[in-house]
Amino acid sequence: MPSIYPTPHDIGLKVPPHLRETRFNAGFEHALKGGHLTEVECFRRSFRLGFRAAKLYLREVRRHRGILDFPMRARFRVRALWRGD
Repeated sequence: MPSIYPTPHDIGLKVPPHLRETRFNAGFEHALKGGHLTEVECFRRSFRLGFRAAKLYLREVRRHRGILDFPMRARFRVRALWRGD
């Protein structure tokens, strides 16, 4: 079953005039589909800002649905001195 993803225009985002709208929309859609920034094209400014806007949008959607984002699990080292008696 195909999924229908919203566009930035559908959720009320205005693309700033100094960005390329087609690239911004491509970055937005790429992030909604779960993509990663791996290609050279993904590092262009308009694409990155669209990607970031989609990630922030997804965070808000999860927050409104009551889904919590847990903090990243931190790892740490503990050194204990052993004194052989």
